[in-house]
Amino acid sequence: MLDRPTPIETPDGPPDFEAMCRTLLSMDVPDGYRAEIIRGSIVVSPWSRGFYYRVMESIREQLRQQLPEGETCGDAPFLFTFPSEQRAYGPDLYVAARAAFDTAKRYIDGEALTLVCELTSPSTRDADWDDKVRVYGKAGVPVYLLLDMEEESATVFWAPAEKGYTSHTTVPFGKTLHIPAPFDCELDTSGFGAPAEQQDGQREGN
Repeated sequence: MLDRPTPIETPDGPPDFEAMCRTLLSMDVPDGYRAEIIRGSIVVSPWSRGFYYRVMESIREQLRQQLPEGETCGDAPFLFTFPSEQRAYGPDLYVAARAAFDTAKRYIDGEALTLVCELTSPSTRDADWDDKVRVYGKAGVPVYLLLDMEEESATVFWAPAEKGYTSHTTVPFGKTLHIPAPFDCELDTSGFGAPAEQQDGQREGN
């Protein structure tokens, strides 16, 4: 007997969003790249640079001491969906309800998120500062932590609202940044900058 085709399971949402999700899941994304749905389009961008790992590791270690009950902190490559906004994001690091991962589906409901952390790159910086601020805030994600790796600064957004977030604070790398409730902790951003070899390369290229 011939094997029966297996339908690609997609999150509920408008027909065009479901169609994009099916397309995304069927794509052969090159190694080292990730695919997201941003502004109603599938966007493929490179994964993080090597030194981003130590930055994310530092954030994980600091946040795990302050996790709300029933939450988990991770950086595994999951797509979190926002069907009403026709978005599906793969954040660099996140805190979300542990129960949300008790599923066979490949998409996780964006409403499960408590904190999202994005590290900018030249290809994603505009979306991180614009599109994701609005969507995460409108979806009610309590805290959005944005590390601008080009400017070497850390910004935390909180107080989600219909058009994004109503409050934010920015500090340069090396300073301490207060992460609001439900974490209510201080994040040490020491060592978040690029390694010396990259900084030297950037200066030579200018």
